[in-house]
Amino acid sequence: MSQRKITLTDTILRDAHQSLLATRMRLEDMLPICPKLDQVGYWSLEVWGGATFDACVRFLKEDPWERLRALRKALPNTRLQMLLRGQNLLGYRHYSDDVVEAFVAKAAENGVDVFRVFDAMNDVRNLETAIRAVKKAGKHAQGTISYTTSPVHTNAAFVEQAKAMAAMGIDSLAIKDMAGLLTPFATGDLVKALKTALPDLDVVIHSHDTAGVASLCQLKAIENGADRIDTAISSMAWGTSHPGTESMVAALRGSDYDTGLDLSLLQEIGLYFYAVRKKYHQFESEFTGVDTRVQVNQVPGGMISNLANQLKEQGALNRMDEVLAEIPRVREDLGFPPLVTPTSQIVGTQAFFNVLAGERYKTITNEVKLYLQGRYGKAPGVVNEKLRLQAIGGEELIECRPADLLKPELDRLRQDIGALAKSEEDVLTFAMFPDIGRKFLEEREAGTLQPEVLLPIPDGNAQTVGGEGVPTEFVVDVHGESYRVDITGVSVKGEGKRHFYLSVDGMPEEVVFEPLNQFVGGGSSGKRRSASAPGDVSTNMPGNIVDVLVKEGDTVKAGQPVLIAEAMKMETEVQAPITGTVKAVHVAKGDRINPGELLIEIGA
Repeated sequence: MSQRKITLTDTILRDAHQSLLATRMRLEDMLPICPKLDQVGYWSLEVWGGATFDACVRFLKEDPWERLRALRKALPNTRLQMLLRGQNLLGYRHYSDDVVEAFVAKAAENGVDVFRVFDAMNDVRNLETAIRAVKKAGKHAQGTISYTTSPVHTNAAFVEQAKAMAAMGIDSLAIKDMAGLLTPFATGDLVKALKTALPDLDVVIHSHDTAGVASLCQLKAIENGADRIDTAISSMAWGTSHPGTESMVAALRGSDYDTGLDLSLLQEIGLYFYAVRKKYHQFESEFTGVDTRVQVNQVPGGMISNLANQLKEQGALNRMDEVLAEIPRVREDLGFPPLVTPTSQIVGTQAFFNVLAGERYKTITNEVKLYLQGRYGKAPGVVNEKLRLQAIGGEELIECRPADLLKPELDRLRQDIGALAKSEEDVLTFAMFPDIGRKFLEEREAGTLQPEVLLPIPDGNAQTVGGEGVPTEFVVDVHGESYRVDITGVSVKGEGKRHFYLSVDGMPEEVVFEPLNQFVGGGSSGKRRSASAPGDVSTNMPGNIVDVLVKEGDTVKAGQPVLIAEAMKMETEVQAPITGTVKAVHVAKGDRINPGELLIEIGA
């Protein structure tokens, strides 16, 4: 066999820490190692996309565009790559074509060289505008297959999808195995089929090691013609992350597939990130290791850790197995969508509701309704028609490309955000995440941007309190003023004290409490009483109020939506339990709510 050099894309600056550390790595911990990363000779470094934008704006209080520009400057010799959700871009809905075109153009201008474009439904119609925009910008368009297994996902179907993307002008083809479902021999067969059908396209393997077999999959892929693999520096590799860069370089060294990369240099980089990882210990999840259950429930690792946090908030972590068992049932009802953002959130959240409500589809999220109507694209398989009827009634099904129904919206977005946007990039930040984007721009304008507090690395005398260090949020009223307080803490053994990290309206401070007596709370929030009457409206999940649909004095019918609440990034309609008149409304848009609280009173 003639020598065929295998090239690498390293995920250390994006997907690796997204998979292991909830996307919390800060730019300050990336820039010092960039000179060495730039020396390696990677085909590309993945630095942007996925949850990066969300985490930067929501938690880290970093401008994601400034991060991209800084990395571009620090990595002059290496292609920078991003993950783009087709017509969804980086958000959780379809955007109009003018927003997609503007976003791709600005991403290219600020430093992205390679765009890995995928669609959660594998509906190639949702890739057209993004791929065309990438080509217009003169950048590398990588078409992507979201890999999954089901009765309707066959190698023949994947080949047809690849041919359709090739007709759009893609420069390479990626197999994106976000959940770690690939097995070695299945990988070899799929790669062989793709290379036979499209011999001139480079094929890239992106597989998470959730089931512990990703490195074997990559080897079989290489043997069957794959040209490139995605890896992660070893100190941020394996489990729900990717095969270790050093390990794969060592495995291929001296073979016909030798990468030619310097193992000693890679090991220096690995040691750097070994120290960095400790800094983010509070975001480590117990669900990031090898777990072969993914081969049954098909749940990506990042999705499992999110579900675990939500169940913990409900005091129902012991029901994780029930949720994992429900996810495949919901997925089948929805026509077997691959579990990747945003469909992973759509399926996972609905399964969560089904289990906690004790009744399947008692509550149906707005996103499931939109999915069943066709607003995300064509389902891969046949959906449960009974469920579709329950969710959308007689509303018309959408059979065209969903974005064809969207009017241009960029001018409206510019007007909505107004003077807070200092650049077109700011407008696009607001477009991706309207609420947290606006809050970020307001705080930047006021000079009050404050990132999350990082807990000190625990020593032998300290332990974290409250799981992975996720803050607990309270709203405290003092002399008529409301303050939002986020508390994360560590306890110190043997001292009878608790060290807490308080963030009051975004301003962090370390304090020490010496408990003198036991506090007993009076109600779920200390602000709203519990719902108890037949007409009392409440919710069974913590979240935020997105909109209030009724006012005092309105007449409502049983089952009529009265509120829209957001939990786990998904919106749900909260319905009137009885027919009657609205007596009182106790919430407003933006309010934080807890399970069982009285939100609206309806009298018969």
